[in-house]
Amino acid sequence: MEKKQTAILLIHCPDKQGILAAVTDFINVNKGNIVYLDQHVDYVQNTFFMRVEWDLKDFIIPRDKIEEYFRTLYANKYDMVFTLNFSDVKPRMAIFVSKMSHCLFDILSRYLDGGLNVEIPMIVSNHADLQWIGEKFGIPFHVFPITKENKLEQEKKEMELLRNERVDFIVLARYMQIISEDMINEFPNNIINIHHSFLPAFIGAKPYHAAYERGVKIIGATSHYVTTELDAGPIIEQDVVRVTHKDTVKTFIHKGQDLEKIVLSRAVEKHIDRKVLAFKNRTVVFS
Repeated sequence: MEKKQTAILLIHCPDKQGILAAVTDFINVNKGNIVYLDQHVDYVQNTFFMRVEWDLKDFIIPRDKIEEYFRTLYANKYDMVFTLNFSDVKPRMAIFVSKMSHCLFDILSRYLDGGLNVEIPMIVSNHADLQWIGEKFGIPFHVFPITKENKLEQEKKEMELLRNERVDFIVLARYMQIISEDMINEFPNNIINIHHSFLPAFIGAKPYHAAYERGVKIIGATSHYVTTELDAGPIIEQDVVRVTHKDTVKTFIHKGQDLEKIVLSRAVEKHIDRKVLAFKNRTVVFS
């Protein structure tokens, strides 16, 4: 069975009467069949959010003209900020890793199973430890050793590679380097990070050890977009698991890493499916 080719609009704008009717009218009068529609109004910010997807089979407007028509007829009128994507265009995702493999393996296994509608042209690392994984999955693995002295120079090379490979977004699968402002600005709301949810309480290299010593009862993981404020970008996905006095540091780490890979993969899938709309320092995540 041939898969439907659909168009996806993500919209936010000042809330006012008639927006929902206007957008659906644009689709209906041009012979589009709506297959998904979800909307939300933030009354505190007085902002309207919407995700709508429609079948392009009988749609009158040519694909390359849809954005222009929508902007001219509707977006300008309602002060909309919007993005238009198509379901048959796979985004290109780069994965950044260091030495821990659990998140990388989880993403690649989902990719291999067809669970992620994405292309992965490369894996980037500051260490060669996980190169064998790239070789195993047939994905080019690029090593850029980083020190304090060469960090900016190496990141420029990484950014050149990202441009050459036409990468759309980056996933930090336990990449243990701080991303520079230049790279963040080049990929706004397109760099996804994962970390434990102890922050800002248990900072440092051994957060699970510190949490164990403190006797915490919940372990969590957070996936968010990277901004210039460290670990404080718009949150996409979170989850928690309970721990008890019977747990050890080893089981803390095991449970934490399980959560990290699940939460990161959920966030990546939502991003790929164009179901995340970042606004200020929050997100609207559509079902």
